[in-house]
Amino acid sequence: MKLLSTALSHVTAARGQATPIRDSYTGVDFNLGFEVTHYDLDLTYRVEPNMLQGEAVLHLRALEELDKLTLDLGGAMVARRITAKHAPRVAKFRLSGGKLRLNFAEPIAENTEFELHIRYGGSPRPLRTPWGEIGWEETESGSLVASQPNGAPSWFPCDDTPSAKATYDIRITADDPFVVISNGTLVSRRRAGGSMTRWHYRVDHPMATYLATVQVGEFLEIPLGRNVRAWAPASLKPRVLDEFAQQQEMLDFYSMLFGPYPFPDYQVVITEDALEIPLEAQGLSIFGSNHVKGDHVFERLIAHELSHQWFGNSVGVSEWKDIWLNEGFACYCEWLWMEHAHGRPAHNSARSHYQVLARKRQDLLLSDPGTRDMFDDRVYKRGALTVHALRRLLGDTAFFPAVRDYLTAAQHSVVTPGDLISRLRAAGDPGDVDKLLAQWLDQPQLPPFPA
Repeated sequence: MKLLSTALSHVTAARGQATPIRDSYTGVDFNLGFEVTHYDLDLTYRVEPNMLQGEAVLHLRALEELDKLTLDLGGAMVARRITAKHAPRVAKFRLSGGKLRLNFAEPIAENTEFELHIRYGGSPRPLRTPWGEIGWEETESGSLVASQPNGAPSWFPCDDTPSAKATYDIRITADDPFVVISNGTLVSRRRAGGSMTRWHYRVDHPMATYLATVQVGEFLEIPLGRNVRAWAPASLKPRVLDEFAQQQEMLDFYSMLFGPYPFPDYQVVITEDALEIPLEAQGLSIFGSNHVKGDHVFERLIAHELSHQWFGNSVGVSEWKDIWLNEGFACYCEWLWMEHAHGRPAHNSARSHYQVLARKRQDLLLSDPGTRDMFDDRVYKRGALTVHALRRLLGDTAFFPAVRDYLTAAQHSVVTPGDLISRLRAAGDPGDVDKLLAQWLDQPQLPPFPA
């Protein structure tokens, strides 16, 4: 499901070139010439020594003739044995620079579907990146995974780019009494012997690698609604029920605005540890114990993380430079929720944040903020203001149907800004839409506040 236009074009452009094609945001070389259609992970995690062992079966399709390929694998993970099925044998492999490099005994023909069976393991730890340490991380009582934008190789071999979506089977055997939460639907849970339990989750909707997660802890299941539930330490249950009391209403509200919730259910995991910020994964979000104090200060972030299930998870970005499509809409959804639940007009929220932005540096290009600024609050707030300006330009009767059409057309896929823009141009005057977006996306100076 690799839909990144630049990556696909690089497959052809890179033939005969010695220089790898690199993601300008993460600084990681693209893995060219194939796509992964399915990951089957069978892992064993020992909590106290923090040891992860297992086998990853990757289902691939060759996009061109291949005699070698690379995958992403880093941190403390070590590949121990690699075999191929429905393809020539793996002649040799090595792990260096965060890349697992494979050579085949003979070339694999274009369009061949084959499997790689990779036995690997180690003591997982986060990867060092320009945004800090991300990926698999130990907690006080278990572990968590938060991989945006490129931390997935900290725990499994993969093609780690946002455009490369695939389906998953995730099987994890872990020590009792720890509970394992992952993406998708729980297929089975059974005793594995030796005071361990085996958990099997299946992800039927294509998912980007950075959205794959594993949460291990001493969690209690807390129902929150029809298709919403929380997992938290038992001691936090009263506060979780209070802080997340409106989670089902939020989900129903966003479904009314943007179309049906795109996954089977929604889960929130609250860790015993404090976290700097909440984090979203596909079908679930992760909060720290510091986010459930009983004062509802983080209500907007509860709304923000849920909205990412539409903006970012079901419909993902092709390239990290377009992250405003994820974060701008998610931030604007905070304002929409406050308007719905508390009567504070989104226009008032927009004006307040505009005034704050106007006092900050005017050197950010929203259409391409760069590695340093891709998670800067200005991207979030200017992105949300761009969405608000479009809403004011088109009016609600045109704006919301256009956004729903955009989400429906791209569901479980990836997009570029052009996919949204084409829907907006069809809903209003194309010249006005283009002029507005040129000001908000392609000029660093903050445009006038939307009238």
